[in-house]
Parts: sequence; structure tokens; C-alpha cells
Amino acid sequence: MADVLSDEEVDEQLPEGWERDGDEIVRVFEFDDYMKGVNFAQLTGEIAEAQFHHPELIIRYEEVEVRFTSHEAGGITEQDIEMADILNAEV
Repeated sequence: MADVLSDEEVDEQLPEGWERDGDEIVRVFEFDDYMKGVNFAQLTGEIAEAQFHHPELIIRYEEVEVRFTSHEAGGITEQDIEMADILNAEV
């Protein structure tokens, strides 16, 4: 099981565009239209399945909110940061 990062480690490693919300990291990705967001959500699901680390996704009209946490560890881990980096590279 992965170790939970300290507050300082999260602050230092948090990728651009992401914020901390309690025991989660969150980013809202914005798109020109609904279907671009849906396509991004599908891509996110495919990446998450391949990495076996699944986020919470909320699809809105022109945005997709993505939240990561490591439930089994009880907080934010390196795997959450890595997934955020991967998604940043996709947009």
C-alpha cells in the first residue's frame, strides 16, 4: 500500500491546475462543448483502468471535474499525483 503524502509533500508536488480539497486533489478541465468533455472523461476512464487508480468524475456542460484520492491509504499518495500529471499531459 502507498504511503499518504504529508501536507508539505502535496503542496510541493501538486501539478499545475490542481488544488487540494481535504484528502483529495481536484481539477476542473474546461472544454468548448459537452461532447469534448465526454470524450475526455472516457479517455480518463481508460487511463484510470490501465493504471488501476480510478477518480471521481463529474461531467458538466463544458467542464469535467476530476478528483483523486487513495481510499485504501486514507489520503493523497504519489499515485494520485502521477495520475494528475498524466491527465495534464492529455489536455
